[in-house]
Amino acid sequence: MQKEYTDHFFNISPKHGFLPIREPLANLPTQYSAIQLIIDKLPDLIADIPCFDEKIANLPKLNVDEETDPFVIQALFRAYCFVSSAYLLAPAQRDKKDGIYGKARNELPAQLAVPLDCVANKLGVSPWLEYHYAYSLGNYIRKDPQGDLHWQNLDMACSFTRTKDEIGFIMNHVYINEVTPDLVQAIYLYFTNQEQDGIKLMYETLLEINKRRQSMWRASDHRHYNDFRAFIMGIKGNEQVFGLGVKYLGTKNPEEYRQYRGQTGAQDDIIPTCDIFTGITKFYPHNDLTDYLHDLRTYRPQCVQAYFKDLQEEVAVKPVLEFFKSRDDHNGLVYLLACIDQVYLFRNGHWQFVQQYIMANTKYPVATGGTPIISWLPNQIQACLSAIGEVLNIIKVDLLNEIHKQMYEDIKHRHQQGQKLINEQLKELQKIDYSSEKVYKLNDQHNLQDDK
Repeated sequence: MQKEYTDHFFNISPKHGFLPIREPLANLPTQYSAIQLIIDKLPDLIADIPCFDEKIANLPKLNVDEETDPFVIQALFRAYCFVSSAYLLAPAQRDKKDGIYGKARNELPAQLAVPLDCVANKLGVSPWLEYHYAYSLGNYIRKDPQGDLHWQNLDMACSFTRTKDEIGFIMNHVYINEVTPDLVQAIYLYFTNQEQDGIKLMYETLLEINKRRQSMWRASDHRHYNDFRAFIMGIKGNEQVFGLGVKYLGTKNPEEYRQYRGQTGAQDDIIPTCDIFTGITKFYPHNDLTDYLHDLRTYRPQCVQAYFKDLQEEVAVKPVLEFFKSRDDHNGLVYLLACIDQVYLFRNGHWQFVQQYIMANTKYPVATGGTPIISWLPNQIQACLSAIGEVLNIIKVDLLNEIHKQMYEDIKHRHQQGQKLINEQLKELQKIDYSSEKVYKLNDQHNLQDDK
């Protein structure tokens, strides 16, 4: 694999991981002040739709065609994504009842649509709010410039509500990604004939990633997620809110209804990278849910997509499981097993976020990315459990040292509990009047509660 994959904003490498090569711009340059003024007032404008409409009607169609600075292009994309999502979805949030959203608008005015289309084309992404350039990884500001990327030291350059719960929710993702240079380094080590060092570093990095992910329970109160969730919804898979789609007025095909998937943590790069590297992808079920998973990968930056493609090709030549198995290296296999187990714990923890942040607050069945709420993550969880089961059966326990033998036994027990847990949860979710509270409490019964 190459040492780096870059678009000059991101650089997927052991130095930068999945974060930008330097801090994103906090504000747009002065020549774009008209859109920056709306960003600065966005939470207030969302609450006053007539005033919002007036601001948009008076917004000039800024010329962004000649912009070449990748950090300015990214900040423009971020700004236009935020304003466009807020404009289209403010009525859906206003008319929300019992957790069910109202109708969104179906036409994006030319003064938003044309520049958004332009900067999206420059970045090679869809003209819609997404995870990398807009809502999360390209949207952080350090409160203390000398401090680290702990979520408590981060603010958002753009936000919909400017509440601590929105800020904590999305900035925790940046905090998790602070350690991704080690994740990329682990893979680099494996493919440069340092296999034991690589797989061990991946396991240690995933331990830290899961630790940071669990801080979400403290960073953002799950009871307030619905205060901003509407604004990160996508069009595709969300016809109840958007109907046929959205017309981008003033663009090449202004009468065409467009559909794009929404912003979602499922667009993050950590777990897809681990899935490819560890071989979990072989256990993906052949169904629509897996098709959605692959579709979401196309919403990532071009450099990330290139990284995934090369990683898949390299793993096909030197699969991790087969490498350690061929050398009868069962201690190496335990580290692979532990990596897959950490991916399982990440997904099962994410599934518990869904149970509390979403299912406890609304019966609306669609995730922000346009995927079905109650079956999306269980689909991937089952793939992880199947992968764990295969590796458990291959490892010869009597060849392990004492530390690795204990790791093996712990994972074996967790695997058994995980199988029981997901089966019981899916059985409950088959009911028309399922109880999200019961689904969540099952985690504790099987000793897999994430927020302990």
